[in-house]
Amino acid sequence: MRRHCRCHGDGAPARARQEVRRLVDEAGAGGRPVPEAVQDAALLVASELVTNAVKYASGPCGFDVGWSADGLDIDVTDSSPTAPRARRADPTGATGGYGWPLVWQLSSQVEVRPTPEGGKTVHARIPRSPGAG
Repeated sequence: MRRHCRCHGDGAPARARQEVRRLVDEAGAGGRPVPEAVQDAALLVASELVTNAVKYASGPCGFDVGWSADGLDIDVTDSSPTAPRARRADPTGATGGYGWPLVWQLSSQVEVRPTPEGGKTVHARIPRSPGAG
């Protein structure tokens, strides 16, 4: 099972979360319920990656989510060649800085791959078992 969408603008993170929920619902309907902790992690990672793509790259981003043997794979493709980087978090929350470290904490695998078009795809895998990341 896989879900795909093109995301852009302020509604992009919500659209990505909607696709994650649909995939989780499909798995549950197929007799493979997804632990709540896995769903929560996937929703947060999807939201963070799409938010960053919309914020730092021009144009829409591609969002793909699907099951692999090891977990839930999330791929966000955008037009910027610049890889995300950790930065000092603002304790007031005014400028962020928490998202990229959180993606790493919740994922068992994170990769940044260049695209042939000159952008990048950020891949994150949420393990099937909570806490296995």
